[in-house]
Amino acid sequence: MATVLRLAEAIEANLRDGDTVAMEGFTHLIPFAAGHEVIRQRRKRLTLVRMTTDIIYDQLIGVGAADRMIFSWGGNPGVGSLHRFRDAYENGWPNKIEIEEHSHAAMANAYDAGAAGLPFAAFRGYRGAELPRVNPNIKEIVCPFTGEKLAAVPAIRLDVAIVHAQKADRKGNVLFEGIVGVQKQAVLCAKRSIVTVEEIVDDLGPHSPNAVILPGWTVNAIALVPGGAHPSYAHGYYKRDNIFYKTWDKISRDRDGFRAWIDENVIRKGPEAFAAFVQRAA
Repeated sequence: MATVLRLAEAIEANLRDGDTVAMEGFTHLIPFAAGHEVIRQRRKRLTLVRMTTDIIYDQLIGVGAADRMIFSWGGNPGVGSLHRFRDAYENGWPNKIEIEEHSHAAMANAYDAGAAGLPFAAFRGYRGAELPRVNPNIKEIVCPFTGEKLAAVPAIRLDVAIVHAQKADRKGNVLFEGIVGVQKQAVLCAKRSIVTVEEIVDDLGPHSPNAVILPGWTVNAIALVPGGAHPSYAHGYYKRDNIFYKTWDKISRDRDGFRAWIDENVIRKGPEAFAAFVQRAA
């Protein structure tokens, strides 16, 4: 059953050095505040999992929190490369990072398999693709009923899933609205889960037909962090900060500039900085 904690308490209680962790969110509801708390608590040797790896993982990799990443796309959305990720992979700074790259279809199916407790996912994919040549975790199997050749990848099984959502009620049920990615599957395939939310309410109220509700029994910890998805957006709460994404390209190109930004904007600040953003954007 979900317990309401401060963000620092939720990370400290559920995320350990060496864990496999996913911080999922698709275009919006990306858990930046939680990622920053992971940096402040100086977690190390993490395996980072995410379909659309973006700048929160660039920051985590840049401070040396990760040794490995499993992903299906990486970049600063609409801008360009992840320079801290490239520096780690190409030059070993601040440490070398291993990668396991998949297609979006493979990752989505692997999350589904993990959520269902299955050992692997089978699907039609990778026909004529290059990735199977460099990723030994992409296999081919034959359907025992039809003889069709299918792609197979290991199920994603997480130690911790961290996601951001619009609301949680006081029973621990969580509401996601807008563009929904694989947050539900990530939580269901994880041993432990943390959800940061814009608000905690008595009742989730009316919601859109595509909304996803996670029942409280699937969640370990809920943390109230208004603005916790900034600079991504939270549907119904605030817009995407496009200027920040563009600015990040310049910040992240230089090692010293990156470290100075992390020290000023992450190490020295807490979740209150995200709440202050909401107040400025209102």
